[in-house]
Amino acid sequence: MSGAELRGDELIARRGFAAPPERVWAAFVEPAGVAAFWGGSHATVPPESVHIDLRPGGEFTLDTRAPSGATRRLRFVYVRVSAPHELIFDEPVTGLRTTVTLRPAGTGTGTGTDLTVHQRRLPAELRTAQAADGLASILEALDLYLERP
Repeated sequence: MSGAELRGDELIARRGFAAPPERVWAAFVEPAGVAAFWGGSHATVPPESVHIDLRPGGEFTLDTRAPSGATRRLRFVYVRVSAPHELIFDEPVTGLRTTVTLRPAGTGTGTGTDLTVHQRRLPAELRTAQAADGLASILEALDLYLERP
């Protein structure tokens, strides 16, 4: 699956990356990585807006800036942190739960990563093709970020 699939109140995206799991993990847990890809093609994330307290109960916050200039603050709370294999975080206002799972792809050294992003309890306004396209766009931006030296 190269895009994202909407199933009722769930959104699931799978994508393979040439980078090893540790590098993909770092992109999800370091402010510079998050700022580089989180907005996908529809928004930017000012690096100084990203704050990560990487522990269960810790918060992960960032601002997204739309092309119009409108800014939206996003806030998540980590439920599970299992480096470099799984991140689970909730959006406390809506109850949206996101699980990011990373698995080594292939065998041997220098393998890539198979990534799954599974969002559950999507609020009604996110049960759209636009939300699915947005998640796919974020993973495309992640791929471009990971290709950088």
